[in-house]
Amino acid sequence: MMEQAQLSTEMAGKVITCWATIAWTANAPLSIEEVEVDPPKAGEVRIKILSSGLCGTDLHILEGKLRVPFPMILGHEGAGIVESTGDGVTSVKAGDKVLMFPLPECRECSSCLHPKGNLCLKENVLSPNGLMLDGTSRFTCRGKKIYHLYGTSTFAEYTVVHEIAVGKIDAAAPMDKVCIMSCEVPTGFGAVFNTAKVTPGSTCVVFGLGGIGSAVVMACKASGASRIIGVDINEEKFPRARALGVTDCLNPRKLKKPVQQVVVEMTGFGVDFAFEAVGLIDTMVASLESCHLSYGVCVIIGAAPSESQLSFDPMLILAGRTLKGGILGKYKTRDSIPKLVTDYLQKKINIDPLITHKLPFERINEAFELLQGGKCLPLDISQVFLVTKHSLSD
Repeated sequence: MMEQAQLSTEMAGKVITCWATIAWTANAPLSIEEVEVDPPKAGEVRIKILSSGLCGTDLHILEGKLRVPFPMILGHEGAGIVESTGDGVTSVKAGDKVLMFPLPECRECSSCLHPKGNLCLKENVLSPNGLMLDGTSRFTCRGKKIYHLYGTSTFAEYTVVHEIAVGKIDAAAPMDKVCIMSCEVPTGFGAVFNTAKVTPGSTCVVFGLGGIGSAVVMACKASGASRIIGVDINEEKFPRARALGVTDCLNPRKLKKPVQQVVVEMTGFGVDFAFEAVGLIDTMVASLESCHLSYGVCVIIGAAPSESQLSFDPMLILAGRTLKGGILGKYKTRDSIPKLVTDYLQKKINIDPLITHKLPFERINEAFELLQGGKCLPLDISQVFLVTKHSLSD
């Protein structure tokens, strides 16, 4: 921490040259490049990233499924240490351990002030433009401005984030684990605890057994669900899913009937709670149709491809089902997520099973290949490389 404070004094107000991964376009490997990171402006924080989670959303962007501007520095699950702050920043200071959130909390807009709202009106998630609130970028590479992802861009040694998207966490937090609490953990846990409000003895189905789906399973089990049905086309995920709490595993490609019909038959009239953590229109409709016709609750978590349209028989809703959504589990990010970190440190919750691989930063393309192949849950990418080009090829 002493070394970090010294670095802050030396570099505060100056441009930092460091390494980052650039997505120059979709459907191409990331490129590790030297970038210049501008000092933070008023209300902004420059952060040294120590660890970053790799999320399915990052993969969807690289696959061209979600529309964002390129070139861009991806990554939105980051844990780091504050290097310096811009004018007016009061909630964090140099040397603080922090998480960065893809969803800010300004504490001033109608969403932030509402007791149930968390979609801050200063968000850059629904229609990402890749820029800071003032309409500019803080990254430069090869003389070209580089776009931000959701105001975070954690696949870099240093990033600049708005204070309203930064949360100070306990100094004892293990940064190589809590990085996934920026998105994956609150998204999955909150879908169960805040959005659906799963009840003891209830039946649940989870479509998609990746990182967020696994977090949903853990939360359903913690809520006392009596039966948790896991649905995925990759059966390699089934043993881990069962270990986390799934009671029945279904592969839709091996069923003779639509998976939603099988779920309804397994449970009599449909499940009490359904969760969609895939991000496809077909699985969203299947999730809704898996619910009990009179009181089932379906929660959409996955991000569908850009310009998708959800279409279903309105009788599904008229009968009594409820269709819900919620970004980052409906948590108010700055107020709530640091408390989840404290809960983890106090062993009230466990996130360890949600990290299956830990890879150094220079192997990030390999990490994406593992994620794309379904070999892992979202990974932890640690910044362990030296700041010399030679080290990247060692």
